[in-house]
Amino acid sequence: MLAATPIGDLEDASPALARELRRAGLIAAEDTRRLKALAARLGVSLSAPVVSYFDGNEASRVGALLDALAEGRRVLVVTDAGMPLVSDPGYRVVTAALERGYRVTAVPGPSAALTALALSGLPSDRFCFEGFLPRKSGERSRRLASLAREERTMVFFEAPHRLAAFLTDAAAQLGADRPAAVCRELTKTYEEVRRGGLAELAAWASGGVLGEITVVIGGAPRVEASLDDAAAEVLARVGEGVRFKEAVATVAVEAGVSRGVLYEAALAARKAGATP
Repeated sequence: MLAATPIGDLEDASPALARELRRAGLIAAEDTRRLKALAARLGVSLSAPVVSYFDGNEASRVGALLDALAEGRRVLVVTDAGMPLVSDPGYRVVTAALERGYRVTAVPGPSAALTALALSGLPSDRFCFEGFLPRKSGERSRRLASLAREERTMVFFEAPHRLAAFLTDAAAQLGADRPAAVCRELTKTYEEVRRGGLAELAAWASGGVLGEITVVIGGAPRVEASLDDAAAEVLARVGEGVRFKEAVATVAVEAGVSRGVLYEAALAARKAGATP
């Protein structure tokens, strides 16, 4: 059983979370002290053993959790805040439990990624979650460059002391005016959502920012190439050795044009002698 915990306001804890804390036969917590404090605030008396389960010991702890399942105990996995597996421990034990045929279910609840997405003012019909990017600027810039043409809204986590550097790199790779939102201390007393272009937000963050941070960045605008340009690109790739149909399929997606229409246009261009 996976259980989401409040990301700030304890009133967001569901009755189901309290119920599962009471019913658990073993609780694996990212921070045992924080979990016990949460249980006390919720008025829950824990009867199950509580063991630590964090990035540093996740792999080595899986065996013991599976043994508990084999004994018929109800194993509950919780993290410090939000849903397990979402930039938090849990993936290893879930995959291992599924491989052994155990049922895995979840108590849904607060999520910083979804809350920030909803508050960002950016399109939410299609989005992707990128979590924490590399800490080093070079590696982070390369990851951001690989996302430059991503059309979906993107959601990131970032540490407050790295926020300005992250936004500066994002502005360089995605565009200074790319719309974004920095969501700070969600559901807490000093919740703040700052919206603007990436360069503007980077300048604001350079003064120092505190708290838990989620960044939402708008996707790349869809640029539809002209049909003639797309047909020329197909023929160029064919000239490089790509099969005609494969080139049409790939370019159609990249250019945002109908595959069938592009196929006919590229054939016509080839017959007209557009390539040697």
